Amino acid sequence: MPHPLETATDPASLNRVVIEPVSRVEGHGKVTLLLDDDRKVKQARLHIVEFRGFERFIQGRPYWEVPTLVQRLCGICPVSHLLAASKACDAFVIGHASLTPTAEKLRRLLHFAQVLQSNALHFFHLASPDLLFGFDDAVAHRNIVGVLQDERELGLQGIRMRKYGQEIIRLLTGKRVHGTGSVPGGFNKPLSVADRDLMRADIGQIIAWCDSALALARDLFLRGQPEQGRFANFPSGFMSLVRPDGAADLYDGALRVKDAQGQLIVDQVDVHDYQQLIVEEVKPWTYMKFPHLRALGPEHGWYRVGPLARINNATYFDTPHAEAARAEFMAWGHGQPVTASLAQHWARMIDTLHCAEGIARLLDDPDITGTDLMATGTPLREGIGVIEAPRGTLLHHYRIGDNDLVEYANLIVSTTHNNTAMNEAVRSVAAEYFDGREITEGLLNHIEVAIRAYDPCLSCATHAVGKMPLRIEVVEADGQLADVLLKHEDGTLERPMAHAAPVDRTPANWPPLDA
Repeated sequence: MPHPLETATDPASLNRVVIEPVSRVEGHGKVTLLLDDDRKVKQARLHIVEFRGFERFIQGRPYWEVPTLVQRLCGICPVSHLLAASKACDAFVIGHASLTPTAEKLRRLLHFAQVLQSNALHFFHLASPDLLFGFDDAVAHRNIVGVLQDERELGLQGIRMRKYGQEIIRLLTGKRVHGTGSVPGGFNKPLSVADRDLMRADIGQIIAWCDSALALARDLFLRGQPEQGRFANFPSGFMSLVRPDGAADLYDGALRVKDAQGQLIVDQVDVHDYQQLIVEEVKPWTYMKFPHLRALGPEHGWYRVGPLARINNATYFDTPHAEAARAEFMAWGHGQPVTASLAQHWARMIDTLHCAEGIARLLDDPDITGTDLMATGTPLREGIGVIEAPRGTLLHHYRIGDNDLVEYANLIVSTTHNNTAMNEAVRSVAAEYFDGREITEGLLNHIEVAIRAYDPCLSCATHAVGKMPLRIEVVEADGQLADVLLKHEDGTLERPMAHAAPVDRTPANWPPLDA
């Protein structure tokens, strides 16, 4: 059965509304709405229109280059890719052996700093203008400049929180963006006592700021009830990493998936078995794939990842302030998973507080300034690394040949996991706010608010090559379609024009871009 907002109505008979580009997100995307003559929404889709081929062009490269190469997927979350790739490539150096305590703790410190700075960027710079000023605020004011004008100290607090995380990244990797640090088998340089003390100097203030940012995110969400609770609220599954005891873990663990009622679908799935759990579906109108649980299929098996999933899935958080905040969050939801998309911001700031507390704990650990950085073991030829990136579960999978060159690469990034959920958010908001109404800029921003709740990193999510359906049309000068060649996902070619009547392709008769 088609989705109610994806009916079989002839697209040529509908009015088309396009939001392009989607603003205040990382990367490039657009939304198309098809409306009938009564301005009823018949179709709503999020299209990812940029294309990047990382999975293909890292093939043939030495595995030790991969962690540094894949960072170039993004300038916002490069550390997430560095660490996921390092974890996967550990297998090529140490096999099943464990990292040294110092190397693992340095990676965890780096990861906490990355999640903290990325969450601060999203909340203060990208999301807070909508939350503080309202979805219908003037577009010239609804941005970080407006925040700095009206709420200067709040805006500066966000900038300083992000700077702290970036400074930890710089001290550990040599650069704020696209450094090194983490390498297959361990870490490439120790943390000096002087640099450790420099990080320590401000962590108390950072925790206090995270506490106040969390209170702001919570209060803004609760003040917006009941509308914000209804906004883009729909049932779904939730997936994240957890420890054996169910505690949330950003760096390591096994996969847990719960349904919308909080019942376990699967638990403690070894990340190396992800292909038995997850399959990716391809659709012709976007460069981003649609993952779902293999056993449940695409209609019922899609899920969400990210801060909201981590809160809903965790049995507990192992830092005291974040655990108290998690308990308060779950109490608001009466112990059931919270499914409102805008609750992501509240959950994200619980995440951020957890990272600040985790940083403080690691800086007090004597192992953090150790010098035993590289482990040893029996190398393997296949490696899988999974972490919880700021936006959710991030998976890197590589195989190498006897010459140590990459032969296979597969990445499933957080935004890709959330693809169906973001499309569902677009449909939900379109159905509630657009049907029968005059389209205004403020109404269009409602769509973008729903997408921004997931903090999508669209450039990270469009990395595969050779896996998308391709349609090539040859059009004569008079606008007649002369030939069509289709390349299907499996690589087979089809020429459907062989016995078809000519088709008029003059500009006036072009179909909608998503038809």
